[in-house]
Amino acid sequence: MSNGNGVTATLSNAAGTVVETAKSVAKRAGKAVTGAKKAAKSATKTAKKAVTKAKKRLATASAAAKKEAATLKRRVAGKKAAAKRAAKKTTRKVAGKKAAATRARKATAKKVARKVGAKKAATKRAVKKVGRKVAAKKASTKRAVKKVGRKVAAKKGAMKRSMKKTARKSTARKTGARKTTARKTGARKTARKSAS
Repeated sequence: MSNGNGVTATLSNAAGTVVETAKSVAKRAGKAVTGAKKAAKSATKTAKKAVTKAKKRLATASAAAKKEAATLKRRVAGKKAAAKRAAKKTTRKVAGKKAAATRARKATAKKVARKVGAKKAATKRAVKKVGRKVAAKKASTKRAVKKVGRKVAAKKGAMKRSMKKTARKSTARKTGARKTTARKTGARKTARKSAS
């Protein structure tokens, strides 16, 4: 019986030690759980703080980005408006230059047309003057030709008259010479007769 009591004693001792170890393990586990809970709470707090900080940073960054975007939009809009104004000015300048060029062309064309018209009129006048001069020259040459023809006709008539006069004179001389020769021959004949 003594052995049985010893076994029970050892078993009770062992059970006591197990219980104590279990209690110590439970205490340690409880401490670990509480530590873990504390760590989790602190981690969540730090995470929340980090999230709020990140949110604030993001909000400030987004606000700054929005401001920059607004300023960029304003700048772009101002540049576009300036470009539109410049384009309008250039189009106005180009239109003004085109209008001035067309005016200059029209003015030069009108001047050229006037000059050409004046030159045509001057040439027409010159042609008319030349035609009048030519007609006058033709008339004067016709008159001169008529005068020359009259003079030639008058000279021909005078020549014919002088020829007729000379022909008459020559015939009269011939008849006078015949008469004198006939008289001479008659006187010779009479002289021969008287001599015989």
